Amino acid sequence: QVQLVESGGGLVQPGGSLRLSCTTSESIVNLYRMGWYRQAPGKQREPVAFIFRGGITNYADSVKGRFTISRDNAKNTVYLQMNSLKPEDTAVYYCNERSAARGNDYWGQGTQVTVSS
Repeated sequence: QVQLVESGGGLVQPGGSLRLSCTTSESIVNLYRMGWYRQAPGKQREPVAFIFRGGITNYADSVKGRFTISRDNAKNTVYLQMNSLKPEDTAVYYCNERSAARGNDYWGQGTQVTVSS
């Protein structure tokens, strides 16, 4: 069974930075995509950023220019570098893995990010 373990969340002041990590239990080299979602209290889970097999990345408009997704294939790890954080970025962030375009989704347990002064 695929397992995803996230780390790196926490409390940060507006304008600050955090880096989230997600390590999977399998090789990520040939996966269709990996990405990050987030869910704020009272809101639906929403996509934040994806990185596809060929290295193409995709971002939600709300985080473009501030967040960067990357991966380390040797470590089976995906990162989300979050800069210029805003209070509205506060949410639980979930790592997501999809092995094929119409394959199953696997999720991490989530990590809390709180942006507050």
